[in-house]
Amino acid sequence: MPRKHRSRRKARSRREADVNKIIVIGHLGRDPEMRYTPNGQAVTSFSVASSRRYTTSAGEQKEETEWFNVSAWGKLGETCNQYLAKGRQVYVEGRLSSRSYEARDGTTRFSNDISLTDVQFLGGRGGDGDGAPASAPYESGAGAMADEAPEFDSVDDLPF
Repeated sequence: MPRKHRSRRKARSRREADVNKIIVIGHLGRDPEMRYTPNGQAVTSFSVASSRRYTTSAGEQKEETEWFNVSAWGKLGETCNQYLAKGRQVYVEGRLSSRSYEARDGTTRFSNDISLTDVQFLGGRGGDGDGAPASAPYESGAGAMADEAPEFDSVDDLPF
């Protein structure tokens, strides 16, 4: 008896959910900037640089740095704004999105953007040893972006 093919929609609902998660440990490149959306929700933006050092086959020492733009929403954003400062080492975890844009000089540039879901403050404020304790006083959760991101009950409800 020939095997019946399931619809693509039905097959997809039986698979695991997709995952988009990035973890970065690096240093803040600038002080956080907090603003409020028209509905009063806090959003804090900051940049994180993560560098790696390596030796080329010619024996030359090189360093490569990746930059990430981070957005923290709600209470998580308020906490980041309070405890983070330029130079501070931080662990960030969240959803990655990449985009391209045209720079003032006409060249195409790319950026790596993270919607923050978890943070741990490492080292002192500004890298000088003072400030908040090494672990964040905030337990992040899935509700950090609840007002901004729509919720879907199942994979079948996704808009694609």
